[in-house]
Amino acid sequence: MFLTTSVHFLFLVFLGMLSLVLLLIIVVLIYSFYQYRESVQSFRWSEVINKKISEVIVYGEEEMPADTTFSVTSGSPSFRNLFLQKLAESEKKFSGAAQNKIKDLFREYGLQEEALKKLNQKKEHIIAGGIQELTAMHVEEALPKISTFLTHPSTQVYQEAQYAMVNFKGFEGLHFLNSISSIISEWQQLRLLISINNIPENSGDDIKNWMKSSNESVVIFTLKLLRKFQILSLYSTVIDLLDHSSVDVRIQTVQTLLSLENSSTIAHLMEIYPDQPVEVQKEILKVMKKSKDQYSTDFLKDQLLNNQDSGIKVHAAEALCALEQQEYLAEIAQKETSSEELIQIIKYALQEKVC
Repeated sequence: MFLTTSVHFLFLVFLGMLSLVLLLIIVVLIYSFYQYRESVQSFRWSEVINKKISEVIVYGEEEMPADTTFSVTSGSPSFRNLFLQKLAESEKKFSGAAQNKIKDLFREYGLQEEALKKLNQKKEHIIAGGIQELTAMHVEEALPKISTFLTHPSTQVYQEAQYAMVNFKGFEGLHFLNSISSIISEWQQLRLLISINNIPENSGDDIKNWMKSSNESVVIFTLKLLRKFQILSLYSTVIDLLDHSSVDVRIQTVQTLLSLENSSTIAHLMEIYPDQPVEVQKEILKVMKKSKDQYSTDFLKDQLLNNQDSGIKVHAAEALCALEQQEYLAEIAQKETSSEELIQIIKYALQEKVC
């Protein structure tokens, strides 16, 4: 009797598990079918939207016959979101009249409200997407709302907000640098730099404050800004950063001094050279190579012959080659007293034609 009950119980358990597995399989199949339908629909809608955008760019909306099917479909929230994404993507690929036609489509179909709604969502990627779309379509009235995301905890969101502020306002949009504590990535720095077309004449105080920032990435970005716009008036302020606690800031400072170079630059770099970390010393030698200032010749010869760091010797040899000191280098390579390492370094510099 006990054995019969146990078998019956095990059969019921097995039947229950089998039913659960079948149910899960059915759920997965239904979900997969739904995803497939969504994917197919998205693909078809993408073709329709791309065709619409292409026709508007080529022919203009007024020259095209009314498309009732497109107008009806454009009422679907999913379609409108995809349409909005496609317009934002297309805006980056075109300029001038074509770009204006894309923005006209955005306004014609009332997609501004669609993009603004995304700023009230909780998902970070949706908020970031909304900021991107409003920026691409240049919806300036969205700026007050976008500015509230400058301190958002999500990197994706606050980076898009930063880019939007600079894209709309240029140099004035960089006000967030006054208080930012997060790191500005190299990619973000590049995006911001591209968006700035000029610097106002009265911007000196702002730039000086950013160069004193405790945020290393703010200082580095500011140095790149000085290089891009050749702000020679701040040369002395840049020089002071050669004492900065960050090696990366010092390296960027040396690169900036090359861009703002004057008659005393090389002499000053030679003076502070002994007190710099090796990474900064190598950067200084790279600057001497690019500068091709004959004043540095003796200094470079000294580094080549007496510095113990192989990397320093390589950079010194390359710089001397750039200064057309090939004959001197060849003489050193032929001396019996020259080490094998030094000979190989010189041969490398000459064979690579780094000059």
